Amino acid sequence: MNRKLAENFKKVQGRIEAACARAGREPSEITLVAVTKTVGIDVVKHLVDSGVKHLGESRVQELTQRAAMAHEYLSRRQRDPAAGALPRPTWHMIGHLQRNKVKALLPWVNVIHSVDSLRLAEEIDARAAKLGRVAEVLMEINAGLEPQKYGVPVGAASHLAEQIESLPHLHLTGVMAMAPFDEIVDRVHACFSRVYEIYEEMRHDVIRRDDFRQLSMGMTSDFETAIECGSTMVRIGTALFDGVIL
Repeated sequence: MNRKLAENFKKVQGRIEAACARAGREPSEITLVAVTKTVGIDVVKHLVDSGVKHLGESRVQELTQRAAMAHEYLSRRQRDPAAGALPRPTWHMIGHLQRNKVKALLPWVNVIHSVDSLRLAEEIDARAAKLGRVAEVLMEINAGLEPQKYGVPVGAASHLAEQIESLPHLHLTGVMAMAPFDEIVDRVHACFSRVYEIYEEMRHDVIRRDDFRQLSMGMTSDFETAIECGSTMVRIGTALFDGVIL
């Protein structure tokens, strides 16, 4: 791995471990999703070459292009006995998703974090049925009740979860949320804590499945707070790719 990139990954992992220690958790509980929207294709290829397992994008076009490139690269490598096989990354769609983009996205994405309406869920379900697969999704919650952000309102979250559960080609494995863009840690902590409460309520009273276990909260500016509040998946870009040149 590129030296600067390796340094950044090590620093982020160290911060994850420290946050887990403060919360009495194990670092193995946390999935790091490397969000590649700020870097070029060469960096993505380098990540794939280095065996990074989880990659995220916030736009459909970027995810489909990069996932296709990674697929072709790994397929060529697999045909080369001298190169050795590498694991295929898991691709996460972390940004807002429009229904008219689902068809293009679904063949390439593994996990969709941003399901926030029944109409979107039904579109994903219908497209997944045509592909003969079950799509893994998370439900996005607007815990801060911010009008400029997407996500289902807190009061409607359980009802939407029940509706998603009724769709045969969707598999709801958790929830996602973004904290307010706020430098006041207490406000961020309060938001993440509320999402954790909703997640726990769903896990015990609505979904009642052992594999409903993903809580996607935290980005570069607030992932340590998110981990302390129970996050199992952090979406990090800037802290990983700052200063990286390939």
